[in-house]
Amino acid sequence: MVKLDRLINVLGGLGARLVCAPRSRRTELRSVALHDPAEPAERSDDVLLAVGVDASAAAELLASTRAAVVVFRASELDERALATAGERGVAVVVAAPEVSWGQLAGVVYGLVLEGRETEAGRGPTDLFALADTLAGSVGGPVTIEDHHCGVLAYSSEQTGADPARLETILGRRVPEAVRRELDARGVFEHLAASDQPLFVQPLETGAGRGRAVVAVRAGRELLGSIWVETPAPLGHAGETALVNGARTAALHMLRSRASADLERQIESDLVIGLVEGDGDPAAELSRLGFRGSSFRVVAVQAHDGGDHAAAALLAFERATTGFGWTRPGRSALFANTVYTVLPDDEPARARAREWVRALARDIPSGITVLAGIGGAAGPGELVSSRQEADESLALHAARGGADVAVVYDDDWHEILLQRLRRAAGAGRQPARGPVARLRRHDEVHGTHYAETLRAWLECQSDLAAAAARLGIHPNTVRNRMRRMAEIVPLELDDPEARLAMIIALAV
Repeated sequence: MVKLDRLINVLGGLGARLVCAPRSRRTELRSVALHDPAEPAERSDDVLLAVGVDASAAAELLASTRAAVVVFRASELDERALATAGERGVAVVVAAPEVSWGQLAGVVYGLVLEGRETEAGRGPTDLFALADTLAGSVGGPVTIEDHHCGVLAYSSEQTGADPARLETILGRRVPEAVRRELDARGVFEHLAASDQPLFVQPLETGAGRGRAVVAVRAGRELLGSIWVETPAPLGHAGETALVNGARTAALHMLRSRASADLERQIESDLVIGLVEGDGDPAAELSRLGFRGSSFRVVAVQAHDGGDHAAAALLAFERATTGFGWTRPGRSALFANTVYTVLPDDEPARARAREWVRALARDIPSGITVLAGIGGAAGPGELVSSRQEADESLALHAARGGADVAVVYDDDWHEILLQRLRRAAGAGRQPARGPVARLRRHDEVHGTHYAETLRAWLECQSDLAAAAARLGIHPNTVRNRMRRMAEIVPLELDDPEARLAMIIALAV
């Protein structure tokens, strides 16, 4: 079950708008139907999708329907249609013609029939109800988790819950120390291979309460697990209830996944449009639920030493999964890179770094996460922020993944040099300038003039500092500089010549 307010808010992300609201936004919606001219108009489905009905026929449909909400795909509805809706007490939602009926139907069916979220937005309502039902059947608190140990739902009764359960619920995932202990005991190996319940002894000495766990599986794919806090094995009746509950949970998870995949696809299309410069940035940001005038693009890649595609899909799944909170960003998977648009509210750089750090924590060990964070950008500048994120990502990879991410604002100078190197590599580099001549001299005679000149320029003519960088005596630097001047005209008193030589030496 979902309420009208929730439906309107979600459809608003697709560019739809409420144009007639004679009903309370707290109206409960439990059923959906597609308009069919061959069926009686008196059907009382709560939401009617007016497929095939254009604006000129809207008033006639509204005059006969018994639905609580009717969704049209049109630019506008005339005053007669809106007046009829008001008289009949029908809420009217109008979606832009650019939004397909497939997208609208998928979202509406997913929300209304699956009842995917509670009023608090915590997760699948039916999984929470299932957790409560199972807790009553087996006599212990229940937690339903995905295959990454993230919490999907839990039973409402917390009396007597041990610290591990409370920490798991508060953190929305099993604590790392608990996961390591369960792994060492072979629990995850059992879940991967068996559909039979397993009793796990108490995690701490003297804790007095262990866990019964069963895999939730669809075919051969492990979708997650159900955990029951219990002081002793459940017995035949309890294990039977747990196995049956796992089958029911698998159906709910598959339906939830299908609905989530549709939402991910819609989100991805909008994000790709933003970072590639297609469409209207302000409209696309609004459809993604963003407000404000400044954003950043984050580029993330995941590598596991083998199947990079699988690692990228895993990173995308974790980036687009939320449980009890609104995700700060919106993401798309493009080739092997996850692009995420984040609001640039203060302190933006720290928040973006923390977002990457949280994503990396959610990904299993053994997978390396590389990330680049683009500079702040307005709605029409996200293409530039995406380029900066790509360049920062490349720099992070070149550094071997040190630190959590590379931020363009902090490393713009290195990125500028990268651009210059690419430009130099694509064209003919100067072959007759002083730097080129010194490099040729070094190759022929085994001298070190080019690196000495670079150290001297970067140390702003400080002989002692240049010598310390090169590991030689200052007099050696002085002598090399004198000999260089005899080989080529360096023009060290000309600021532009000095700058040009620094760039040539850097690229």
